[in-house]
Amino acid sequence: MSASSGNSSCGDGWKVLTLNNGVEISKRRSGSLHIFRSRWLLRSVSPQQFITVANAIDAAKQWDPDLVEARYIKDVEDNLSIVLLKFGENSKPLFRKREFIVYERRETMEDGTLVVAVASLPKEIAAGLLPKQNNAIRGLLVQSGWVVEKLEDLNSCVVTYVVQLDPAGWLPKYFVNRLSTKLVMIIENLRKLVQPNPH
Repeated sequence: MSASSGNSSCGDGWKVLTLNNGVEISKRRSGSLHIFRSRWLLRSVSPQQFITVANAIDAAKQWDPDLVEARYIKDVEDNLSIVLLKFGENSKPLFRKREFIVYERRETMEDGTLVVAVASLPKEIAAGLLPKQNNAIRGLLVQSGWVVEKLEDLNSCVVTYVVQLDPAGWLPKYFVNRLSTKLVMIIENLRKLVQPNPH
């Protein structure tokens, strides 16, 4: 354990990796799963405004440059879609040259909180919907997604983004560092898209 992460454990098992410019990145383990969480406050942005940008397939490449292809395969219900995500050669390990067939479920809670859950479809179903390309590795994305909570103050919101990975073993420290750096970058890019003129 490095000195920088020594005293930064939370009571609920989350260990803060970085806290910078209002963005907190933390991590915890659950069995073989490594769960990364980023949280930040967006001022003068409603949950709907944020989700409209974060969920737009066309905009995804603007906030995640490692994504080389993103497209809807089909809509199952009004709030449930199946999506293809494809990452290129320059992506981080566990994503490099991988494609993910995921479902995306969108829900609005009674208090106005928006939840978007994303996870890989079972292999057999994914293969039936879209046969695997020769050179692609089909990755597994465990339950991930967004929670966007509305604040009373000036139409602002708190955004929590969770990524769960099952690397089937130990996750090297350099990868943890690179993924947390990438999460910060994604957040900054999203912030620019939804807050063109931050106050």
